[in-house]
Amino acid sequence: MPRSKTQVSNKGAKSDPAGDDGTLPQWAEDEIKAVQFDKPQILTRSGYILAVYEDAHKIDLQIYEALSDGRTIIEGLDVPNNLKISDFLKGSIYEFKIRMFKGELSAKLVELLRTKYNLEMNAIFRFELEDLQLMDVESDFQASTSSGEDEDE
Repeated sequence: MPRSKTQVSNKGAKSDPAGDDGTLPQWAEDEIKAVQFDKPQILTRSGYILAVYEDAHKIDLQIYEALSDGRTIIEGLDVPNNLKISDFLKGSIYEFKIRMFKGELSAKLVELLRTKYNLEMNAIFRFELEDLQLMDVESDFQASTSSGEDEDE
């Protein structure tokens, strides 16, 4: 036991700017916190709400049409105060209008994330909900079913 304590204390005493102890170096944290976002891109996607966080005024979404980076789940989407989050229905199909902000990372940080953390990431994204519209999928399905039945007769 004393030997492992010595090893742990030696590692803990070691100040590693490269982040070998599992934490990001201070310069990397500072860059991430200070990232500058471009003008937002407005996206329209259909999907459904996975989770609602009323206290934080955020939601998680599953979208059917992937974003440019391939993601189909958006976590922590900010909801504006003018939308009544308590009325949102989980699992129902919506059309979402989303503002997507993109902040590029420096080449130095991209390289650190790739080599030390095996993480391919060159930008940070932030998402805000602009608007949403509940879609009437059930009546669309019923209309196509009944018109299909008419063709058989």
